[in-house]
Amino acid sequence: MAEAYIVAAVRTAGGRRGGRLSGWHPADLAAQVIDALVARSGIDPAAVDDVILGCVSQVGEQASNVARNAVLASTLPESVPGTSVDRQCGSSQQALHFAAQAVMSGSMDAVIAGGVESMTRVPMFTPNALAAKAGLGGYMSPAMQKRYPGVEFSQFAGAEMIARDHGIEKEALDRYALESHRRAIAATRSGAFDGEILPIQVLQADGTPGGELHTVDEGIRFDATLEGIAAVKLIAEGGRCTAATASQICDGASGVLVVNERGLKALGVAPLARVHHMSVMGHDPVVMLEAPLPATLRALKKAGMRIDEIDLYEVNEAFAPVPLAWLQALDADPARLNVNGGAIALGHPLGASGTKLMTTLVHALAKRGKRYGLQTMCEGGGMANVTIVERL
Repeated sequence: MAEAYIVAAVRTAGGRRGGRLSGWHPADLAAQVIDALVARSGIDPAAVDDVILGCVSQVGEQASNVARNAVLASTLPESVPGTSVDRQCGSSQQALHFAAQAVMSGSMDAVIAGGVESMTRVPMFTPNALAAKAGLGGYMSPAMQKRYPGVEFSQFAGAEMIARDHGIEKEALDRYALESHRRAIAATRSGAFDGEILPIQVLQADGTPGGELHTVDEGIRFDATLEGIAAVKLIAEGGRCTAATASQICDGASGVLVVNERGLKALGVAPLARVHHMSVMGHDPVVMLEAPLPATLRALKKAGMRIDEIDLYEVNEAFAPVPLAWLQALDADPARLNVNGGAIALGHPLGASGTKLMTTLVHALAKRGKRYGLQTMCEGGGMANVTIVERL
């Protein structure tokens, strides 16, 4: 079977809710990433076989197949199709898997995989809220309710369950959150993000460029202190998690260009990385966020690898208990985890986070001269994707 290679990877800097990316229609924001991938790789736009974009809240400005709309807002020709994926927070990681599977099968040679989410313009839970307001019902079917009687699926409750079940106290969560900001600050100041961030014009209220470029992740708290983090109100009374130890609401887009050997030969460029392993696993939907633990263990077994053979890991910081429990379960080295900070500091633009993390991972492997990287993230419904890449 053919191999799948990542030849370009780019992301926007994260934008706070109502912040520096809030003036962008999400289809246009995704189009900026698409155009950047084309420019960085030098690929003939007409040679892109498909565009697969992850997006969680596919309603309003993100409705009607946002991937195709992003293609039509980009410089790609109309002949390039597009399709949208929803695997909750793992949507664009799944888009990468679909792209890799397509080029490995030989049915396609070059596919753009990415994601977009404007959590300012299409707030989280909007699809459910609008449907309920219109009297259109909810996602919990009678069969689901029979299987899970009285259960209200909640990521917030899941985070608390993980903290409790793995013995992770609030103080450890607070310290972890501070470290996320510290690593993001160090990465920003050292220029570690410069190669992966696409400068984006800040738009004024009327949609015209404001003359500024957005190049720094807006969620980083450069003045973060342990005392300040510890003082944030608990999400649930008697719980351990706070907004300070959870991922930030974020606007953003990201993407990678994936090709096989034929695509690589046609481009004549050196690949950034090869996709070494990819898998996805379902787990307990009530705890919901714990799936990365067994999914990573299974992925390593399938890949014939040990965790100490992985040089860097990106585990999405949806809530601090997730990466901390993952470290425990894998007996992994915390110094290799989210080395440039994670979603607690950088933001979690839902459908864009998968290829956002992969973009950071492949660039970090290159800068540090490392070989293998692993990415995983918890997903609504109790799932997790795992991707292992080899830097080339």
